[in-house]
Amino acid sequence: MAEQTEKNQGFLIRPMREEDLPQIIRIERASFAAPWSLEEMEAECSNPMSHYLVAARGEQVAAYGGFWHIVDEGHITNIATAPEMRRRGLGRMLVQALTALAKELGISAMTLEVRVSNEPAQRLYESCGFHGVGVRPGYYPDNREGALIMWNDSL
Repeated sequence: MAEQTEKNQGFLIRPMREEDLPQIIRIERASFAAPWSLEEMEAECSNPMSHYLVAARGEQVAAYGGFWHIVDEGHITNIATAPEMRRRGLGRMLVQALTALAKELGISAMTLEVRVSNEPAQRLYESCGFHGVGVRPGYYPDNREGALIMWNDSL
């Protein structure tokens, strides 16, 4: 994917680099009750199925997201924005960029899981073409909360 400058406050959407990981781990820990470890994120950098993007301004990573390319589907694994950078449209920019990248790769549909209580994220995904199709009970290990399964099958 070629780097692309977005009009949103000078942020650039670009592929994630290994040197971004310290900032990504900080965002991950601030965003999730069960964050991925540095080792897990390092593994994603060398996983041929993984495609991760960041929203950055200069060297500052403000948000990141990624998906696994499995046959002809994309499974969004993580999308997170640094707390101080939220409510600026960066999550939407990333979802749209990930969807565009998926199309470039010949992916025909994308899926993700989101906490059933996370209505703001659900609204974001719905605005980007995803729709709920079911619930995975007890999906999240920290409190056994269910996950809403969402799909976008109109890529």
